[in-house]
Amino acid sequence: MSNILYYLSFIMISILFIFFLFMLIGWRWLMKRIVKQMGNIILTDSYQENIMELIPGIQHMGFQNVIENSLRAETGDVLHRPLGSSKKWPHLDPITFIPAQTTPFPIDGEEEIDITVTIGPKAKKPMEIQIPLMISGMAYGIALSEQVRLSLAEAAKNVGTAINSGEGGVLPEELDTAGKYILQFSKTEWSKEEEKIKRADMIEIKFGQGALFGVGSRISPTNLTGRAREVMGLKENEEAVIFDNFFEDQTLEDIKELVEELRNMTGGVPIGVKMGTGGKIEEDIDHLIDLGVDYIAIDGGQAATLGAAPILSDDMGIPTLYAVVRAVNHLEKRNKKETISLIVSGGLLVPGHFLKVLALGADAVYVGSALLFTVSHTQSLNALPFEPPTQAVWNQGKFKDQFNIEDGVKSAEKFLTASVEEIKMALRAMGKRSLKELSKKDLVSYDELTAKMIGIPFTFEAWEDKQTEK
Repeated sequence: MSNILYYLSFIMISILFIFFLFMLIGWRWLMKRIVKQMGNIILTDSYQENIMELIPGIQHMGFQNVIENSLRAETGDVLHRPLGSSKKWPHLDPITFIPAQTTPFPIDGEEEIDITVTIGPKAKKPMEIQIPLMISGMAYGIALSEQVRLSLAEAAKNVGTAINSGEGGVLPEELDTAGKYILQFSKTEWSKEEEKIKRADMIEIKFGQGALFGVGSRISPTNLTGRAREVMGLKENEEAVIFDNFFEDQTLEDIKELVEELRNMTGGVPIGVKMGTGGKIEEDIDHLIDLGVDYIAIDGGQAATLGAAPILSDDMGIPTLYAVVRAVNHLEKRNKKETISLIVSGGLLVPGHFLKVLALGADAVYVGSALLFTVSHTQSLNALPFEPPTQAVWNQGKFKDQFNIEDGVKSAEKFLTASVEEIKMALRAMGKRSLKELSKKDLVSYDELTAKMIGIPFTFEAWEDKQTEK
């Protein structure tokens, strides 16, 4: 009996082997026929009829431009591209830190590093945060879902920092959850209630942002649904309107009065302004100084938003690197650097970016896009592979209801904690016990133009010689 089973098994295995061998040979033959046929077409058709015309065509036009122009041709409407510009702006990568190795020496790894920050030091009620990273204004309803906003608010509280409301609705639960809360006073009808204003730890008058600048918009009821409409006080078929200005025939005097009104209403919390950075940044800062602000938040050209016309994201503004250098230089020139805090954002994605901007003179950093991807972390897989990962976080996203708040809190908190630990590690490596000891004297650049522009040593030249020349 065993011999019979053995022979049957041998026969079955042989049949399977012959079958797979035939399939392999058959597939090889089929693939060869396909390749040969396609090869003949590609290698013999004239260029005007050749599918390979796509290669030089797309290289000339750019894949993104081809797609976006096709979308324009489809809708005849202004595009609203998510997540900002894809162009290569001059940025922070050519800048590096100077490590302490011979003298001074690195700081022991067990020694605590002070990275606390005070925003609006001259305000009656300055805002104290434990880390120099804050959560940027990513609006509820207009952009983010309720679940994501609540995740970010709790994560901010857990790490001892602040969260910005953005120009959307303000969730009551978010105000209760957050530790330090920055209310963005935008060009809208909503989020202006005195009770909400009085609960804020800081007020930010929004002039504009880096990807959208100061323009307003209208959001149809079909593009803004759910509880957000109730929170924002919108009627059933009412558009959500973000105006172009705060007042009719607006003047700087109107804004100055608004600053004083908000300062009195809040009892003296820091009142500041957020703006996208442009070619006349020094003139803009002069105007803000005249308004009597406690802080200025600048958004460089690499900033992102839910959806902005490509012409605003790509073709307006100046790079974040240039913006922070010029802003710091001008505040120092006006003797305001110690009294008006500077917050910077726009394309700042990793701990190295954050710390370099702080070394250049920023007091704190707003983190936006990086947190958008980290708060969703593995939950972005709910949308992939057939939808973009942001469909897990937008208020109108198809997978927003699958977003788990507790998981979001943990992911955002861990990202902020890991980023802060890297910052502390870098400060120890430079021999610093406090963030306040950091300055642009701790920087060099391997790009000669960047070094010259910022006023730091070029790494190809001897450091001592550069200092002697100064």
